[in-house]
Amino acid sequence: MATPRLALTFPGQGVQRPGMGLPWTRRPAWAVVEEVSDAAGRDVAALLLDADTETLRRTDNAQLATFALALVAWTELRREHPLVTLPGACAGHSLGEYTALVAAGVLDPQDAVRLILARGLAMREACERVPGSMAAVLGLDAARAEGLAAALRERGGQVWVANHNSPRQTVLAGRSADVERCARAAERAGAVKVVPLAVGGAFHTPLMAGAAERFAEALATVRFMPGHTPVVANVDARAHRGGPEWAGLLRRQLTAPVRWSDTLRTLTLELACDRLLEIGPGRTLAALAKATVPSVSRDTFADPLTDLAPAA
Repeated sequence: MATPRLALTFPGQGVQRPGMGLPWTRRPAWAVVEEVSDAAGRDVAALLLDADTETLRRTDNAQLATFALALVAWTELRREHPLVTLPGACAGHSLGEYTALVAAGVLDPQDAVRLILARGLAMREACERVPGSMAAVLGLDAARAEGLAAALRERGGQVWVANHNSPRQTVLAGRSADVERCARAAERAGAVKVVPLAVGGAFHTPLMAGAAERFAEALATVRFMPGHTPVVANVDARAHRGGPEWAGLLRRQLTAPVRWSDTLRTLTLELACDRLLEIGPGRTLAALAKATVPSVSRDTFADPLTDLAPAA
């Protein structure tokens, strides 16, 4: 029997919740939190254990907390199953791309922390200058959602499809009033539900142009190593090895849509991965995989108390 070809996937902002670090405090990998705290100059344990919903809603807090816990989970999994260190491919949803780059050997964890701090601050400031919101559209064809957003932009609106999560789930982002108008249009067009997201702004749209410009300064200070595993990038859904091109890909990620459904197809078709393992808080990516590539095996490692660490 052929050995499954494993792809590691990592979640992004939006999966954070109060107390999400509690199940991990007695695990050896919890020591990673202190390392992330040292690199960040912040008490990350307090974010993972004590922060309330409003604190975690703030973009910079949400990103640091989510990355830290995903890194803890990945470290714990490597300890139990060393073969996870060399998967067939990696990918991460938005912020999760940074954990994927660490897992692929492209980014040093401390460099990743520094980039996430700079990214979170740049995005938070952009949100304060240009307020916006995001909403998930469920049960509507992605092309139809794109058409509705484009029609509003033709009339002067500022709304875009920011995430292509699955064939029947997209995320709208833009000026709050325009997102609401597009959401109502989506419901009239047959969407099953439109769900506002608990995020601080219109991510992955042109409204983040100022953040991308500022973030470029931080990207220029980091070394992107050759790595050992390909990472499928959000912005083009193509597999990339390590190296300096990642600076441009990560900058573009702030203003370009996350092509997650295409990313899953690249992982499973082009790269021939027949097993997807989601590592980190939440189980969102497993659900999106079920909707997009239902024939591919899926596992999650989100909670050490309830999830058995899947063998590599």
